[in-house]
Amino acid sequence: MGVLRDHPELVLFLCLALGYLVGKLRVGPITLGGICGTLIVSLLLGAWTKVTVSDDVKTIFFALFIFALGYMAGPQFFANLNRKSLRFFALCGIELVCVLAIAFGLAKAFDLDVGTASGILAGAATESAVVGTATESIGKLSDLTQAQITEYQGHVATAYTVCYLFGLITIVIYTSQIMPMMLRINLRDASRELWEKMRGGGGLESDERQALPGMVGRTYLVTAGDGRTVGALESELEGRITVEAVKRGSKLLTPAPGLELTLSDLVLLVGRRANVIEAGRLIGPETPGIPGVDTPLATSQVAVTDKATEGRTVDQLQQAHPEFIKDGVYVTDVLRGDQHLPATADTALHRGDVLTLVGARSGLNKLVAKIGAVVKNDATDFIYLGLGIAAGSLLGQVVVKFGDVPLSLGTGGGCLISGLLFGWFRSRKQTFGAFPPQAAGTIKDMGLAVFIACTGLVSGPQAWPLLKEYGALLPFAGIAMVLVPATLSLVIGHKLLKIEKPLLIGAIAGQQCSTPAITSVTQVAQSSVPMFGYTITYALSNFLLPLTGPILVGVLGA
Repeated sequence: MGVLRDHPELVLFLCLALGYLVGKLRVGPITLGGICGTLIVSLLLGAWTKVTVSDDVKTIFFALFIFALGYMAGPQFFANLNRKSLRFFALCGIELVCVLAIAFGLAKAFDLDVGTASGILAGAATESAVVGTATESIGKLSDLTQAQITEYQGHVATAYTVCYLFGLITIVIYTSQIMPMMLRINLRDASRELWEKMRGGGGLESDERQALPGMVGRTYLVTAGDGRTVGALESELEGRITVEAVKRGSKLLTPAPGLELTLSDLVLLVGRRANVIEAGRLIGPETPGIPGVDTPLATSQVAVTDKATEGRTVDQLQQAHPEFIKDGVYVTDVLRGDQHLPATADTALHRGDVLTLVGARSGLNKLVAKIGAVVKNDATDFIYLGLGIAAGSLLGQVVVKFGDVPLSLGTGGGCLISGLLFGWFRSRKQTFGAFPPQAAGTIKDMGLAVFIACTGLVSGPQAWPLLKEYGALLPFAGIAMVLVPATLSLVIGHKLLKIEKPLLIGAIAGQQCSTPAITSVTQVAQSSVPMFGYTITYALSNFLLPLTGPILVGVLGA
């Protein structure tokens, strides 16, 4: 025991290890997850060891977490600020109003302290970030003594733990099992029908690759194409294929537009599979790969920064830049945020999208200068990261009074907003401010886990008295604060907003910021279609829900 008390860092990392182990335990479709597991373990160890961890540790790691969260969500958040997404925004508004109203109503009806009410809000909304923003706001209430602040901050963690457990179980079962029955659909069949209607392509897991890649190179023996020139052949296919090499006997010829193909020439074509196969009918039979008839193709990831590209389809982009056809450069992938979109002719592009271009190096270099910039994402730009967190911390110190109610974003809210802005600004021209997705994900998860562990260790001694006082209320609150906004969203989204049913179910999981819920929904649907609705509401709720902590604390504290 003495060793643990003398070395709080030992207890801290023990909480992480054991917490994530507990979080892996599965009961049916339900897993607690590492964060909830860490909080449970840290509460128990805190009550047993009475270990204290500096508040500065909590503040620093929470700032890292919330900035990384905003940075990753920023591009998608601002990209979704359009008319098409307004109906999904309404669902987030319903969530926001409901959870604040219910938490405030429970606080008044049962005379709850500000910490317990905030913990109910955070747990029932299954939004861990609210724990941080609410805890920080309680620490700034001037009418409380330091003992009261410590006690109420402990209540946040305890109430969050209980309500999170019941809220998590409720949202997972409600979205994946009950909502499809209420909407009278087979989620799997409805998702497949909507997918075909959207004309999308199937998504791939991280360890999967396309069995039939869209971009191919094939060699043909000239028979039917005897007498055709290279330029004429490419023109007949409207520039959809490129002749990369021609071998005549033992000689390798330069495939200039005026070169006339003769019987028994070997021709290497590069392009999309359907176009290359069609071109093969004009040339002759396909042959195995021939040594010497090959050409290296370069690959480059280019961020779209040209304003004129906004809203254009891949096909329109290629028509606007003749270099695509002239130099044989092809778009093989479109990456928007962390989502891979099919690079079909009618895929609409937005500024900040990352295109994977394949073609001859000289052609690539010409195009990059016209449509964007080569993505630099190989190492974290700590100048950009440090300035972003510093700006967020300064923004969080600003206090605005509404009547007698002082409202402040705090470090958490400030860093969230700065993260959104810095992430969005980076996405517009990705030549600076690199924060690789793997690094950002690690910082986000580590920051939240350490913050939660610190909170649980400090809150452990206050946990049992609170559970004895409000034991029956907390599970009820956890269930009610999920069912009320989710049911309202289901009715309004279906009847008034006319959102497609699979998208609506995914969007409701997203407004609750519940990754376990969308995981269960996609498993039932055996499709990623519900994710389209989830990503829009998830991005917005990730920004709005953490701000409910300071709002509730400010109102109740006044």
